[in-house]
Order: sequence, then C-alpha cells, then structure tokens
Amino acid sequence: MNIVLIQVLLIVVVVVVAARLFRSRGARSQAVRRLGLMLFAAFAVVSILFPNLWNRMAAVAGVRRGTDLVLYALVVAFLSFTVTTYLRFRDFEARYTRLARRLALDEVRAESTPSQSDPTSSPMAGTTASPTVPPRRDEGSNAGSDAPPATEQA
Repeated sequence: MNIVLIQVLLIVVVVVVAARLFRSRGARSQAVRRLGLMLFAAFAVVSILFPNLWNRMAAVAGVRRGTDLVLYALVVAFLSFTVTTYLRFRDFEARYTRLARRLALDEVRAESTPSQSDPTSSPMAGTTASPTVPPRRDEGSNAGSDAPPATEQA
C-alpha cells in the first residue's frame, strides 16, 4: 500500500481535531473556533479570487485534482462540526439533568419545611393547628400570570 502525503496529513488533522475538541471546552476553545472560522472565510475569499490555487495545492499534496482536495477539507470540517455539536448537546443534557434534580430537591425541601409566614409554625400559635397547604409547584413559572395565589382554608 502506497501512502501519499495527503493521506498522512488528513489522518493527522482528523486525530488532532478530534483530540482537541474532546479535551477542552471553554473560552479558549471558543476563541480557537472563532479563529478557525476567520481562517476559513479568508481562505474561501482567496480561493474565489484564485481558483487555480486549489489545483496547485493538490499537486503539492499528492492529489490529482483541486476539487478532491476541497472535498477532503470539507470532510475534516464536517467532522469537526459534528464532534463539536455532539459535545455541546452532551453538556446541555448534563446541565438540564442537574437543573431538574436541583428543582426537584428544592420543591421537596419547600414542602417539608413550614414557611416562616405561616402562623401555625410559631410556638405561640396555640394548641389547635390548622392543616397547611403545600406551595404550588408552578409558582416560579406563573410570575406574570393573573392566577390567584394559593390560600389556606380552615
């Protein structure tokens, strides 16, 4: 099997891009993505102005046609996009899971502890305690609605 320069280069680029995208997520990673986008845009403009450039670069890389080189570059770009999107969705799912767990725990805590404004929770309330109504589950989401607040019935 005869391996040409472009094959080695593409394999190295794919491995480096995958390792880079799996390793870091943050401001630096976002800056790298922005720089990559700017380089891609600049290279696209140069390619439009000098279309034979791809054929010359393809000859240097060991590929017969410039269109094949463009295809290989697009495969690498698509792989990078796919890995980035997968990692971002995985992070969002983890955040949503933590948020749902936190909300569930906060609701359980709110239902199990009496509120400070409840007159039956004070020691001076007397001996007859009226049943308490747990807080509504949708209180946070009805901030701007006209629904009346939950009231106690004695």
